[in-house]
Amino acid sequence: MGHRTATIIWGLSVILAGLVLPPSRIQAADIFIGAGSRAQVDFDVARALCRQIIRAIDNLTCEVERIEGGDAPEPLAVLSDVRTGAIETGLVPADWQYYAVRKAGPLAFLEIGFDSLRSLFSLHSEAFTIVARRDSGIDSLEDLAGKRINIGNPGSRQRTLMDMVIQAQGWTRDTFRLVEELPASEQSLALCHDRVQAIVVLAAHPDPALAKLMKRCDARIVDVAGAGIDRLLAANEFLATTYISQRRYEGMRRPTRTFGIAVTVTGSMDMADDQAYALVAAIFDNLDRFKQLHPVLGTLTPEGMLKDGLSAPLHPGAVRYFRDRGMM
Repeated sequence: MGHRTATIIWGLSVILAGLVLPPSRIQAADIFIGAGSRAQVDFDVARALCRQIIRAIDNLTCEVERIEGGDAPEPLAVLSDVRTGAIETGLVPADWQYYAVRKAGPLAFLEIGFDSLRSLFSLHSEAFTIVARRDSGIDSLEDLAGKRINIGNPGSRQRTLMDMVIQAQGWTRDTFRLVEELPASEQSLALCHDRVQAIVVLAAHPDPALAKLMKRCDARIVDVAGAGIDRLLAANEFLATTYISQRRYEGMRRPTRTFGIAVTVTGSMDMADDQAYALVAAIFDNLDRFKQLHPVLGTLTPEGMLKDGLSAPLHPGAVRYFRDRGMM
């Protein structure tokens, strides 16, 4: 292991050791649901979870905790608080749940274990979204070849996924007429001014900013599918097929197929089975009502929530619920 890698892992270990909430805060509510402080959609969805849980379970309180990562990535901070019992559940992107459970990616050499993590269910997806100008001739993923595209700045999540797509397709940078590495804050202007013909966005849909961009730049969302994408999903269990509904954006005539990273509701094995059962029941027994609490929840299905992006084993209480309802 190189000196830089060892330093990073040691630093993460020190950071994680300090990510524990005081017991007095834990006692303020029956259930704490954690979400990253910069993940506004996740925070709003966590509030929707609490609203539904309080409505469905008598004499139970639920609060949402904004969790800041400091020098650590926020999903890692959420997972750490779940692991230590500082919060009962947390909203975590499926890739970070995978890294923690499988000791992969940025957590490959982390000495702190996450074997106690358990899945309850998954929620909406952050969809890998290709947005192309209508005058570009780009109707699908395959049409990107020979075009001017922005793949995102190094280190960004959309860049990481785009690099994976390029590899899965058997492409190189020479496949494209022009490759830009603009950050998300600059790519919209580049698309509108025809500097690039397509950009990559990672978003939970509907996304108000994306809706404005598509209208202002006369752009549309295109399908991301094919044999290369099938291979990509087969090799990465934290990725799953998802569809962007035609009702999400003006001018869409049919659902658009792509893939995404589901947001998981993650707990630990220390959660009582009856509590896990009750939490899952509160959502699944009232799913139609729950889906109305936030726009990104509108396309949830019981089948997808049971499997998409779940690398951590299902909690025994969740398993009991799904078996009682004939879903397993």
